[in-house]
Amino acid sequence: MRRISTLITQLGAAGAALLCSSTALALTQDITAVFTPDPGNPFVNTFRNTTPVSSICQSHIPSQCKALNLFSLRIPAFDALSNAPIQANHEDERQGFMVQVPSSWRDAQVTHTRTGEVETVQMRIAGFGGLWQVSYPPGVSGWAQPGFFWTTQWLRAPSPCVSTGHLAAGRQTATYFWIVPEGAGVCSRKPSQDLDYMRIYQMEYAYEIRTPNPLGMSSGEYTGSLTYTLGPRGDYDFGDVLIPTDNQLTFNFNLEVQHQLQVEVPPGGNRVELVPQGGWQAWVNQGRKPARLFRDQTFNISASSRFKMQMTCERVIGDTCALRNTSDGHEVPVDVAVSLPHGLNREDGAGVIRQPLLLSGVGTEMLQPTFYVNRRPGTLHFEVKKEYADQMLERGGTTYAGQVTVVWDSEL
Repeated sequence: MRRISTLITQLGAAGAALLCSSTALALTQDITAVFTPDPGNPFVNTFRNTTPVSSICQSHIPSQCKALNLFSLRIPAFDALSNAPIQANHEDERQGFMVQVPSSWRDAQVTHTRTGEVETVQMRIAGFGGLWQVSYPPGVSGWAQPGFFWTTQWLRAPSPCVSTGHLAAGRQTATYFWIVPEGAGVCSRKPSQDLDYMRIYQMEYAYEIRTPNPLGMSSGEYTGSLTYTLGPRGDYDFGDVLIPTDNQLTFNFNLEVQHQLQVEVPPGGNRVELVPQGGWQAWVNQGRKPARLFRDQTFNISASSRFKMQMTCERVIGDTCALRNTSDGHEVPVDVAVSLPHGLNREDGAGVIRQPLLLSGVGTEMLQPTFYVNRRPGTLHFEVKKEYADQMLERGGTTYAGQVTVVWDSEL
């Protein structure tokens, strides 16, 4: 017997660029993730986000990001400028500083670059911040309100946003960061003094992603994108005064799946001798014909991906292989079946117990792991049924032989 194990590894490039055209100015960000089975955690079957995080989640609020499963990115090229002064204590929040981000989940399709298989990634923006600058005077103190220092206005996020405790400031600039709950609306602040201008730049944000189940995906690279609009009434809405210089933000997804499919047959396991239950002594000594001839051959399998099992034969009878008498050419069929360890199921979800292996492939077209199976034992069952065993014994002490090739293949 022999085996085929297929592992495809394709690496995607990550980066950020500023794209310009005559009709739209667009920012791009790359999100990368990889799945590799972990023998130490076979039940943890999720992608690992490999996108480098920015300073917010890396240095300032790492424990909060970890607890909320958030990742942060920075867009140094982002810039939004006020098109008019911001009036003190303005009534309409759209006339000053406000932010509303796409905090609800959105779907994005990712497509396998070779097979065309399509899966769905979900994403939402879960935090927002960056660097702002205002005119001086009054500078940062212009955000103070009666009974509240200006720092309180930015350390304590306005509802529905949630505070993180991050704030660093100079005379007329400050960096801040707020968490944005799912489905949240506008978060805004108003100054107590007129501001001739305001600028927000170096946008930093946190995001959540939901990736598909990698056990149901093919090895290789999946790519796709999701585009948000920037500007008044857009996905990222900063009101009617603060206008971004770019009007689109596109996230490019690159999901890499590195599956494992490995089969280990013990030494000598490729030579299978079919014998009666208890050996040949009952027939040799008592003339008692065996009910069948069989052999169970064990193997170890590691699998994190869907796969199929196939069989090819040196000689064929019907939908299975044949053994041939080396003396007179008489042939009998040999039935082959497979039992797989817990965690590897048929397409209908049932366990794989003495599943027939047929030349047509029926019944083993797709076998699916429910978790990463790591070096667990399985069995190949070989059997010549009684009626054919009787035919073999009628020819006396002759030898029947044949080759059966069993294939484990992740290329569905």
